[in-house]
Amino acid sequence: MISSLGQVAPDVLHDLAVRNGVCVRPVLSRMTDTTTGEQTVVPIPCGSTQQRQCPPCAERARKLRMQQCREGWHRDDEIHGTDEAAEDLPAELVDEPSGDDEPDDEDQVDDDETTRRVRSTRRRQDAPDLPRVPMDNRTIGASFTAPNGRTYRPSMFLTLTLPSYGRVGSDGTPLDPDTYDYHRAAMDALHFPKLVDRFWQNLRRCAGYKVQYFATVEAQRRLAPHLHAAVRGVIPRQTVKDVAAATYHQLWWPQCDRPMYVGDDLPTWDELAGRFVDPVNGSMLPTWDDALDAIGDDPAAQPAHVVKLGRQVDYQGIIASAEDKVGKAIGYLTKYLAKSIADTYGDDDEITTRQAIHLDRLHREVRWLPCSPTCSNWLRFGVQPKGAEAGMRPGWCPSKAHDRHHLGLGGRRVLVSRQWTGKTLSDHKADRAEVVRQTLAAAGVDMPDTDRYAATAQLEDGSPRFIWQPVDRNNDDDLPTWHGVITRGIGERIRWRTEYEQAKQRAHPPPADTCSATDTDTAADPAA
Repeated sequence: MISSLGQVAPDVLHDLAVRNGVCVRPVLSRMTDTTTGEQTVVPIPCGSTQQRQCPPCAERARKLRMQQCREGWHRDDEIHGTDEAAEDLPAELVDEPSGDDEPDDEDQVDDDETTRRVRSTRRRQDAPDLPRVPMDNRTIGASFTAPNGRTYRPSMFLTLTLPSYGRVGSDGTPLDPDTYDYHRAAMDALHFPKLVDRFWQNLRRCAGYKVQYFATVEAQRRLAPHLHAAVRGVIPRQTVKDVAAATYHQLWWPQCDRPMYVGDDLPTWDELAGRFVDPVNGSMLPTWDDALDAIGDDPAAQPAHVVKLGRQVDYQGIIASAEDKVGKAIGYLTKYLAKSIADTYGDDDEITTRQAIHLDRLHREVRWLPCSPTCSNWLRFGVQPKGAEAGMRPGWCPSKAHDRHHLGLGGRRVLVSRQWTGKTLSDHKADRAEVVRQTLAAAGVDMPDTDRYAATAQLEDGSPRFIWQPVDRNNDDDLPTWHGVITRGIGERIRWRTEYEQAKQRAHPPPADTCSATDTDTAADPAA
């Protein structure tokens, strides 16, 4: 079969690769074996987490997250380590230390290279107060004993949403687009991660222990982000609702609801002054620090935006022994991880006219609003961005938060607390590979020596055995074609899957309800 793939059209070969779990846009790298001097061009999976870019890699990443979620959810032992501390969490979502050094809810902190601004105000009158309870130095939830003497340690599955911006229909589009608050919807999406971070801080204070979570950010039908979270341990339902109602994030930024400059009449860069100036009178725009100082000096200043959670909070208690519920919750938690926010309505040929209009209007708001102090969109509002330089233009901020696929969510879609499993994603990958390795070894089959393992091989003196270098597509004449790389990948995948299935049957005869082909494909791939 594989020998006949040389005549297959590219689109058919692409579909065949997806069906067999082969990366469709591999990165070529040249591997040199320092012991023999032999050079080999090796295709490395792209590792994309988006289905629109590479479905096989995105599916492997999703299943890896499923394993990570399951392993940490119902643990009954303490973990003394960190999960994806620097790898997985944006700055605003790294767990804060618990104690007196943690900033109060009233404090809004803005870090600068040379100064540290703290604007302290009383809690908003429209937000209820939250109690502080004594903090236990634990990450696992409390256990409960049933009348029959059996002990349970349940956990939670939470869903948090944003408030309404106007009534929407069953298709997710506004019933009255003219009154739908697109500006607030876009601002809430841009700053949703900060609100989520504040929620976890508040929840820990009210729960009395270091709540650990595995959360994913997805889009509702109306395209507003919402959060699904597996939480270790249980907290009273009313406490969770109270925390959600009391959580908010105030944005002490310059006002950004009415642009000062639109169209082609934009501020210009003055080379001599090294500043942006007004296009008409040549006056210098206030710098970012100047704008913040003006806010701090004005006792009547109001935050540019306040983002809050919606009233809808879904709370489910789940115990570890309820395998069906646990599996269903994890599948629901990670179901849309491989899809972008804009894919909520499906492919372009599936979107209705109303949905396309709604998506375009929301994207237009997100594209032109500032996402951070360094965003070039600040020029529209008469403020020079932090770290400004020549060539900045509104609408061309490099942050992915502004593009059509993300619709304001520029951060990571998976948020993992530091002590969820005590492992990094690389550790979880190694665990999955070890399962395959042991199964093959039990049947006398050697694990395929792929690039991911060969890259870590060392000689006796500690030097690397293999040296990896990027290929030069312009000067290297021995590079394989995409068609050849994919064809070889499909052949290897089929061979690996066959060997793995045979090894499993010899080591452990399968029960009547064997695993699905999709699960087998993923498990049999050493790169997974």
